[in-house]
Amino acid sequence: MRIAYLDCFAGISGDMFLGALLDAGVDPNILHEAVAALNLNATLNIEKVDRSGISSTKVHVYEGVKLAEQTPAHEETHDHQHTHTHQHQHKTQHQHKTGHPHTHENDHEHSHGRSLTIIRGLINAAPLAPAVKQTAIQAFELLGTSEAKIHNVPVEKIHFHEVGAVDAIVDIVAASAGIHALSIDKWFSSPLNVGGGTVDCAHGRFPVPAPATADLLRGLPTYSAHIEKELVTPTGAALIRALAPTFGPQPAMRVDHIGYGAGTRNPKDFPNVLRLSIGEADDSPHSIPATNHSPNRHHSHESQTVTVLETALDDLSPQILAYVSETALAQGALDVMLTPVIMKKGRPGTLLTVLCNPSDSAALQQLILRETSTLGLRIRQDSRVCVDRHHAHVITPYGDIRVKIGTLNGQECNIAPEFEDCRAAATKHNVPLKLVQQSAIAAYLK
Repeated sequence: MRIAYLDCFAGISGDMFLGALLDAGVDPNILHEAVAALNLNATLNIEKVDRSGISSTKVHVYEGVKLAEQTPAHEETHDHQHTHTHQHQHKTQHQHKTGHPHTHENDHEHSHGRSLTIIRGLINAAPLAPAVKQTAIQAFELLGTSEAKIHNVPVEKIHFHEVGAVDAIVDIVAASAGIHALSIDKWFSSPLNVGGGTVDCAHGRFPVPAPATADLLRGLPTYSAHIEKELVTPTGAALIRALAPTFGPQPAMRVDHIGYGAGTRNPKDFPNVLRLSIGEADDSPHSIPATNHSPNRHHSHESQTVTVLETALDDLSPQILAYVSETALAQGALDVMLTPVIMKKGRPGTLLTVLCNPSDSAALQQLILRETSTLGLRIRQDSRVCVDRHHAHVITPYGDIRVKIGTLNGQECNIAPEFEDCRAAATKHNVPLKLVQQSAIAAYLK
């Protein structure tokens, strides 16, 4: 199983996450194309920097075409890009670049903000893969919901300051494209270092974390250490929420890629970076392998224990069932199945089955009990056997396509092109989807 671990010892922000993705091997063109698809006249500038002796990747967001005349949006006054909400007043040029409750009906208000509805429409209209859109919209909705809660206004009345909104949209959409390009099966994260001290917002001086960040981090493991600066931004918190990782120490894994994403500041004796480790889950016994074993051999085909959550429903809207299924997958479920069944009194119903790691069971139980009409769940532990899985990239007449390869005891037993890549290529080139899939398999077999 392909997994990734975020080491947030210096917090997390949108630009740090982008830098870590790139440093870990994501093709920069994937991020550039995602930004261009938004049609916001924004660009990314990528550079290698030093953070307390650690070589890392720094990403700047620019607005406009003439890059040399622009100031990086992430380097105005704070470590990272911010999206804190403020009232309709601008004390300085930079007041934690974000939105405000939309309470004034005048041209000035409309020219300085984008509502969540507009941002959602902008992302939906972009020629991006559906999965990328879904993750980006989910992160922005999380961000908007927190802002609305703080100001006690409906979420659709939150307007994000135009400059901040461009930064936030670029960070979140580009990060979503990078996330899906990695094809990670399961995300993990360390507890989040939020930093310390205070931060100045238009609505006053607040202790770190700022209000929106604090709301987004509800229920997540956080701590404050090492430095009196804001380390987790609302955009970073929204992205970690959308990823829904399992928190704790790094799991047993065989790491093959490590990336460091840089924050703007470079404090002495404190590497201001986000570390991203990517590799294969190691389910084998924790002992030194014999010398005649290959160091790259994995044991995914050995028996694994998984939790199965199950309930039958005959009084729930199909729309809610679809929502619960999507949310469960976003929160780490390994699989979700909806099976038509006939229940008591001859009523047609749906059997909802969620497969998950035991560590994710409690959160998914709460999701099902909260979002559906069920009064109880059946819970059991099952064993499963999986083949080893890894991805390869192939070049076809319709572009670069990822191919998932399954192996058993070192022998390939399954080859499957990634559906979202094939669908995007078929749409772009106006050719049948099956033709793209066949071309990807043929390219791999060559």
